[in-house]
Amino acid sequence: MVLLFGGIAGGSYIALQRYGSPAHEGTCVAEGLGTSHRYSTDRVANAALISAIAVDRELPPRAASIALATAYQESQLRNIDYGDRDSLGLFQQRPSQGWGTAEEIQDPVHSTNAFYDELVKIPAYESADINDVAQQVQRSGHPEAYRDHETEGRLYASALTGQSGANLRCTLGAVGATASPEEVRSELERQFPRSIDSGRLSAQLAAASGAAPQLPETAGATALVIDTGGDEALAWAVANWAVARAAEDGVVQVSYQGRLWDRAAHGEEATGWGTAEGGAADRVVVLVSGR
Repeated sequence: MVLLFGGIAGGSYIALQRYGSPAHEGTCVAEGLGTSHRYSTDRVANAALISAIAVDRELPPRAASIALATAYQESQLRNIDYGDRDSLGLFQQRPSQGWGTAEEIQDPVHSTNAFYDELVKIPAYESADINDVAQQVQRSGHPEAYRDHETEGRLYASALTGQSGANLRCTLGAVGATASPEEVRSELERQFPRSIDSGRLSAQLAAASGAAPQLPETAGATALVIDTGGDEALAWAVANWAVARAAEDGVVQVSYQGRLWDRAAHGEEATGWGTAEGGAADRVVVLVSGR
C-alpha cells in the first residue's frame, strides 16, 4: 500500500469556510440495525483507533464491536488519566494487574493491542455474547454493564472497519488547530502498521489529481493518496478513519470510489457523503488543511 503526497498551492480552499453553525456541529453519527448513535468527535477519533487496530491485526469486525462496547463502558471512549484505584486509559486497565506501565496504558495503541491480546485467547469470542466476552477480558465488578453499549459498538465497528461503506457522517465547523500532513501520515502508519506501506512516496500532484474525484482549483491543502491495493474494506476503513479524525487533524475532504465527504458541504450533504465523478477504485484521497 502506497502513500502519495500532492501539495495544492494558492488561495484558500472553500472547505475551510463556514456559513453558520449547523445542528450537531462537532459530532459524528453511524446508522444501522434500525437506529443511529451520535458521538462527539473526540470519542469517534478513539473509536477509529480501536477499529483500525482490529483491521490491521486482521481480526473480525466482531472484535472491534466488543472493544468499542468495552471502552465506552469503561471510559466513555476517552483516554482518561484516572479511574478506580490505579485504572487508566480507554479500557481502564490497571498496572497492578499486568496490563503495562501507567505510561504504556495511557498510549491508546498499546492499551488497545493489550485488550485484543487477551480477547483472542477466549474460545469462540467471534460468536459469543458481546457482554460476556468483554467481562471475561475485563473482570469488572459490573459484569452486565457492557450489554448497554452493544448496539453502538456494532454500528461504529461496522463503519470503522469498512463493512458498511460511507456510513460515518460528521458535522464539523471551520478548521481550527490542525496536524501537519506528515503527522496525519505518521498516525495512519501507527494505527495501520501492517496494512499501510509508506516505503514509496511521491510528491507529484499528478498522482493525487488522477486519484481524486475532484480537487479544488485553489486549495491551501495537501493531498494524501493511500493505495489500499484493491482491498475495499480496508479502503473504507481508512476513509472513515480520516473522517473520524477530521476535527483533530484538519481534514477538509475525503474521497473514495466516487463518494466524497466534504467538510464545507451544506444542505442534505452537510453531515454525509456526496457523490463525485472520477477517481481511482483502489485509492483513498484525503485533503489536509494547509493552515
